Amino acid sequence: MRLTFLGAAGTVTGSKFLLEADGKRYLVDCGLFQGQKELREKNWAPLPLAPRDIEAVLLTHAHIDHSGYIPRLVRDGFDGPVYCSEATADLCAILLPDSGRIQEEDAAAANRYGYAKHTPALPLYTKAEARAALVPFHPVGYGHPHRLADELTFTLSRAGHILGASFIQLTQDGGPSILFSGDIGRQSSPVTKPPAKMQEADVLVLESTYGDRLHGIEDPAEQIGAVIRRTVSRGGTVVVPAFAVGRTQDLLYYLHVLKRGQRIPDVPLFLDSPMAIDATELLMKHRNEHRLSPNECAAVCAGVRYTRSVEDSKAINASPMPKVIISASGMATGGRVLHHLKNLVGDTRNAVVLAGFQAPGTRGDRLARGEPTLRIHGQDWPVRAEIVQLDTMSAHADYGEILGWLQNFRRPPRKIYITHGEPDAAAAMQGHIAEELGWDAEVARMGQVVEV
Repeated sequence: MRLTFLGAAGTVTGSKFLLEADGKRYLVDCGLFQGQKELREKNWAPLPLAPRDIEAVLLTHAHIDHSGYIPRLVRDGFDGPVYCSEATADLCAILLPDSGRIQEEDAAAANRYGYAKHTPALPLYTKAEARAALVPFHPVGYGHPHRLADELTFTLSRAGHILGASFIQLTQDGGPSILFSGDIGRQSSPVTKPPAKMQEADVLVLESTYGDRLHGIEDPAEQIGAVIRRTVSRGGTVVVPAFAVGRTQDLLYYLHVLKRGQRIPDVPLFLDSPMAIDATELLMKHRNEHRLSPNECAAVCAGVRYTRSVEDSKAINASPMPKVIISASGMATGGRVLHHLKNLVGDTRNAVVLAGFQAPGTRGDRLARGEPTLRIHGQDWPVRAEIVQLDTMSAHADYGEILGWLQNFRRPPRKIYITHGEPDAAAAMQGHIAEELGWDAEVARMGQVVEV
């Protein structure tokens, strides 16, 4: 087998790994690059092979940096199956059309406000093209080997990161096996079940998003409650840019706990993201994917006001009363949260809570680094609101949790390739593995080709 790193190497986005085996080509993950402009521009560069030459796509999970290039791949000629878990297929049916919609809206706004580099600005793909790309999805269950070719099988195991997130292990009959971690979840998640304990692989492709840090031990519920209490006391509103899948559901759980215990004022809670609403409702369908009982699910979902329409979204900002708004996207790269930020970020009474990793170059990253203005839709908006970054809510394992997960292996992989991390994080993860375990780990490079 031969492996080529086409994304998530030297950066935390754009996950794409080309695997060649038995004369056929497979793509493990097919994500969009996000963050800085030079990364986003990679989405427009052609792949080093024709999409029609790809036999199949195997998808670890539904987040856009792992799945968001599939509509473009299909549009450009890929006609094979997309293998993933059932929950991942359901989430992609929500996320991919929404990604197409956002790209269409962003292109329209660039044309309307005249800040596009190219005229006219075009979306990478449309909502209709994203819907068409859902046809080849082929859900499979956890723990059962599925044959890809005469001498190649793959198996999915629960990764615990979000609903449906999977480890993908490919095995050649009588030959080596390669395991792709995707994004590894946490043991302590209040909603998602913990990752499966994997025991062996000849080669491991390992994420390193938090390879250079440990998550805090503070109670996320209390941290969120403290922000809400002090913001409401000064008559302000809390806006939380949140990933529609995973982070939003954790936030709703914590808000449910806070309200139930009367630990925050009785202010309205809004979930202003049709995509996040649909993803939250999937909790009831995929009960084997999470820890919540049916009654807890119902209570968490009932404790917030859903705003699906644009009119309802606009009405939120029309009211001056204190409130909590959860809205996508999680790094403030697009979506309805931009309109809330324009309305709220300039007022010292308000607060913006960053509840997860903010990729370099995103608006969320600029807020986290304390920049005095925020550019939205071609205009700079002054930042006067309180900015709070929570380091305890990540859905990614930190380096200590990754080391603990690796210690379940009965024997060390012959080789570990470190991916899906910024350079410092990836290098730190390599160092931790060498120091703590003495295993052979290497930071993958974009375009690198290795024999498995």
